[in-house]
Amino acid sequence: MIQSQHRGIIFLVLRRMRAPLAVLISIFAIAVLGLTVIPGIEVDGEARRMSFFHAFYFISYTATTIGFGEVPIEFSEAQRMWVTVCIYLSVVGWAYAIGALFALMQDTAFRDAVRTERFAREVRRLAEPFYLVCGYGETGRLVTRALDHLGIRVVAVEIDPAKAAELDLHSLWADVPSVVGDAAKPQVLRLAGLEKPECRGVMALTNDDQTNLAVAITARLLAPQVPALCRTRNVEIAANMASFGTRHIINPFEKFGEYLALALHSPSAYHLLEWLTGIDGTEVEPHRDPPRGTWVLCGYGNFGRLLANALEHEQMPVVLIDRDPPPDGTPHRWVQGDGTCAPALLEAGIRDACGIVACTGSDVDNLSICVTARELKPDLFVVVRQNHFSNNPLFDAFEADARVVPSRIIAHECLAILTTPLLVPFLDEVKAAREDWSAALLARLTERFGWRVPHVWSVRVNARQAPALFALLMPAGPDVTIDALLRDHARRDCALHCEVLLIRRDDGSNCLLPKGDQAIRVGDELLLVGDRQARSHLSLTVENPNTLDYVLGGRDLPGGWVWQRLSRRHG
Repeated sequence: MIQSQHRGIIFLVLRRMRAPLAVLISIFAIAVLGLTVIPGIEVDGEARRMSFFHAFYFISYTATTIGFGEVPIEFSEAQRMWVTVCIYLSVVGWAYAIGALFALMQDTAFRDAVRTERFAREVRRLAEPFYLVCGYGETGRLVTRALDHLGIRVVAVEIDPAKAAELDLHSLWADVPSVVGDAAKPQVLRLAGLEKPECRGVMALTNDDQTNLAVAITARLLAPQVPALCRTRNVEIAANMASFGTRHIINPFEKFGEYLALALHSPSAYHLLEWLTGIDGTEVEPHRDPPRGTWVLCGYGNFGRLLANALEHEQMPVVLIDRDPPPDGTPHRWVQGDGTCAPALLEAGIRDACGIVACTGSDVDNLSICVTARELKPDLFVVVRQNHFSNNPLFDAFEADARVVPSRIIAHECLAILTTPLLVPFLDEVKAAREDWSAALLARLTERFGWRVPHVWSVRVNARQAPALFALLMPAGPDVTIDALLRDHARRDCALHCEVLLIRRDDGSNCLLPKGDQAIRVGDELLLVGDRQARSHLSLTVENPNTLDYVLGGRDLPGGWVWQRLSRRHG
């Protein structure tokens, strides 16, 4: 693919420059031929003629406007007349060729071809793991920034040139190779490195569900070992993706419906989920829990239907407001009208409701609905849908109890799945747990780490991720407990600022919130929460034998081979 692209650029240049090059070659050939034919100055009664080499040499520096004299001897008058004609001819030829070259440099097809070849070269040189992001909109921008913050490389594919150009404006640590192209085309994904062994995953985050479906199919057929994460708002397309074996399908509206239902029957579990799956380093502000009672939904699109089903599952009465007449078989009370106006809200019983959800496709209408509803009932629990991240200042100015930002929901899900896959089973355990258990866990973790989103990571005890610990435990090494391992390698009497949330054994069993005296075994995968410094210290402990020996037993051994030999001899 890359070689064919390179050949395509060469053929494009030759095709566009064919006529100018032919003119220049003809001028040079005629000029050289004339100089070899025209007789020069007579020497000893015989006219001297220029050889082909001298004629070509003279025309080469004369036609390029360099010129430094007549060689190998003075020219005759006929030769000088011919050279004068050749000079003007070459000037015209070079002007024609340079003009054609400038036109080629401005040609859109040529510039796209050069940009694509440069992108292919950057992807080919990538020798570290990377994720392929298809669609650099609001969601793609959030995911790219978060992965870059974690030190993970990203390759981006975006069909809109304006959005692709924004990559150069954002302050990212690493360069992000990007190409302007349609992610639905398999050759574009191949060019972006889908089949490279360094590709760790592909994310279809475009606003077109059909394009996301095409990405899912391409990834399944061309790179079945690469996990694919696809966003969609259509139930039928989601089913189609699932039929092709897509591992992770994210519907932001369905996901928020699950969150709202979770917040209704287990608020602490919802706060814990929000705290663990946020963007690393951002602040999570605790907010009041959604009340139980009658809810008013403004807008009965895809989002409205999913929320109505979620509230109905929690046995909450629902009143719907929409400009269209009610569809057949609607089990909920329906008010046909405009939710931005007070009469429709009053008819829906807003003063007796406990909450309202503005879920239309217009940000202006959603804000208008929420402001009007708050004026009618100040203590109303307000959920507002934000369609465009660019309207963030408007939604920040209005203090809603919950804000539905599809791009942010998808970004959080993608990061949780890709960066820490072990977090998903832990959150499943949290969702299934009792409210008092979730409340106690949330209080303990936030008291220790605060409400800023912590750093969540996982470590597997194997030869690649933890070579020192793996070598110590194999084949039948000593017991290493969690408390013994989570010690500072500089001061072993101090514990690291982190905690183990889950241990997954080799047999697939999970150990939730293991105690400090829990022994670690070969093949275990540990899910940890803490800060970046704790992760760095733990990585050094499990990778360096001397550091591990100091952390476990307090023996501070020399690090190098020479120092070890000297210390043994001294002992």
